Amino acid sequence: MTPVFDEHRAALEQHEFMLGIERGRLAVTLDLLTDALILIGQHGVYCTSSRNPNVPALDVQAVLQNMNGAKELIQSVMLELERKKTTQ
Repeated sequence: MTPVFDEHRAALEQHEFMLGIERGRLAVTLDLLTDALILIGQHGVYCTSSRNPNVPALDVQAVLQNMNGAKELIQSVMLELERKKTTQ
């Protein structure tokens, strides 16, 4: 097992039991991404753009955009798995 499985064993077991292995792991992944988004969002408050102090620095904006994109992709996979499950 990799460290992520050890660190998040309880959440993985709970979600895998409720949703199945694939969807449970995706759900925990979404939770981890959400936590990371919160942290990077807080960091963006202090790391502002030199051109416009009202927005995060460009690198923080890029990280936020990519992480939000990853969340959308994971959510779409979960919806597709649910759709396939209900049509079988």
